[in-house]
Amino acid sequence: MPIRLLVADDEEMTRTALVALLDLEDDIRVVAECADGGTAVDAATRERPDVALLDLEMPVLDGVGVCERLAGSPTRTVVVTRHARPGVLRRALAAGASGFLPKSTPVQQVADVVRRVHGGRRFVDPDIAAMALTEADCPLTARELDVLRAARSGGTVADIAGELHLAQGTVRNYLSSAMTTLDARTRHEAARRAWEEGWI
Repeated sequence: MPIRLLVADDEEMTRTALVALLDLEDDIRVVAECADGGTAVDAATRERPDVALLDLEMPVLDGVGVCERLAGSPTRTVVVTRHARPGVLRRALAAGASGFLPKSTPVQQVADVVRRVHGGRRFVDPDIAAMALTEADCPLTARELDVLRAARSGGTVADIAGELHLAQGTVRNYLSSAMTTLDARTRHEAARRAWEEGWI
């Protein structure tokens, strides 16, 4: 029986190329392709693929979020990302991912990882694993991380203050401090940097 594979990536050209190339493998059959994380969860529930190959950055639900939703299912997950940061690796593994690859990985190696994960093993890109061992600690405080996590959704300072039960002035102070620490021009840039590093 071929390995039943789900591919989720919001970049259509990347997704369709990956699907076409992986479908050429004799022992792999793509049973679903999705453009966002919400659709990926629905398709995985419906199709019950053996392995889901998930882009980290997708609308509705990111790749780590999909891993969390599928954690109790028989589907094993592999996260593929442009931002191969050690913190993101830790988040993905904590969410139940069995594989973690940079987007620069050749398709033949992706196919090999799919086979390995289907066989019950794990695979983490060696360069990312090496970086994870030498990664510096997060320079932000717990409260700064809370504020940036809330800022990721694009809400106003008032929205963030309401969500975290803080005064708006306090939220502004935490945002300003985080932006200075991360050398970011806006709170959205700071939140994105913290997310890319895997801190939130």
